[in-house]
Amino acid sequence: MGRNKLAKFEDMLSYKHVFEYNSAYSRAENFYMKGNWNSSFFKNSNPIVLELGCGRGEYTVGMARLFPDKNFIGIDIKGARMWSGATDSLTMNNVAFLRIRAEMINFAFTHGEISEIWLTFPDPQMKKATKRLTSSYFLERYRSILIDGGIINLKTDSNFLFTYTSLLVERNNLPVIMATENLYESVMVDKVLSIRTYYENQWIARGIPIKYLKFSLPYGDQLVETGVEIEIDDYRSFNRLKRSGLEKRK
Repeated sequence: MGRNKLAKFEDMLSYKHVFEYNSAYSRAENFYMKGNWNSSFFKNSNPIVLELGCGRGEYTVGMARLFPDKNFIGIDIKGARMWSGATDSLTMNNVAFLRIRAEMINFAFTHGEISEIWLTFPDPQMKKATKRLTSSYFLERYRSILIDGGIINLKTDSNFLFTYTSLLVERNNLPVIMATENLYESVMVDKVLSIRTYYENQWIARGIPIKYLKFSLPYGDQLVETGVEIEIDDYRSFNRLKRSGLEKRK
């Protein structure tokens, strides 16, 4: 039987590699680790990679095991989910977890502090573009903390989100490094892309192809939205409303 949320939160209070940004949303202040992650926590100058919306932290911990010469930080607002990854990485020295809202990450990291970002199965947010983790709104935030030409990785089950992001990347002339609408039927799968999250395994079991898009985000002009209407997903996600955003079927 799994530990309940209160017990998990209590555990994580004792974990030295778990942080929480709890400044009031209406009067945000920079997190004390901003600009200091390498010097104060990791104690090295290795590149820092973020997993945004990390959930249970499978990618954060999995990549940290594969690349001891890089530092990894899993980010999510739902702290109880992080417990699994945080517990699995207690003896690792290149992993941290941060509980913070995605739109607040520029208060936790400074310009050029991050080299790469992973977005693993984010909610496609089909009703409102600014809530999508690949929208121009969020990409501008990523650009404020990434190195010039920093990498964005999107792994998703959602055809809507993959199509939207691909069009946005094309509209803004962002360099595409890899792209596939069916990852596990492609030749792109390597040891990193082979890492599977809890929810990814559920999508695969349902026969839903996994999409992957990797592109760089150079400094430059302000990014613009696509302005294109995209066909919504026509299936339900687990424990959520229908992907279309319509009322849940009875």
